[in-house]
Amino acid sequence: MATAPHADLGPRERQIMEIVYRRGRATAEEVRAELPDAVSNSAVRGMLRLLEEKGQLRHEQDGLRYVYVPARDTEQVRRSALRNVVDTFFNDSASAAVAAMLGVYEDRLTDAELDRLSALIEDARKRGGAA
Repeated sequence: MATAPHADLGPRERQIMEIVYRRGRATAEEVRAELPDAVSNSAVRGMLRLLEEKGQLRHEQDGLRYVYVPARDTEQVRRSALRNVVDTFFNDSASAAVAAMLGVYEDRLTDAELDRLSALIEDARKRGGAA
């Protein structure tokens, strides 16, 4: 199995990466404003530079400020993280993970979302999922 994309990051670095992934792009001030506890501007800027050095982020210049964006493709990171969760907590069972997700969100799923899930399952069945 591939290593989780953020396995080498500390808790604060993971928080910052979650903010940048959620927003798609963020300035140091935007990151600082979303962190759960008070952190100085210089500390956030230092962490952003460190995440750049680790290859997690890159920056673009927007006037006088830097805007940080993920250096890795978001979809690839999402899939890798999900594979890691399924492997770690669901004994590599996709059906157990999906069942758990349905249990957690069953009271919030709309008919349209349930129809989409049914269609995805049917498509997987047609493609000949593992026997």
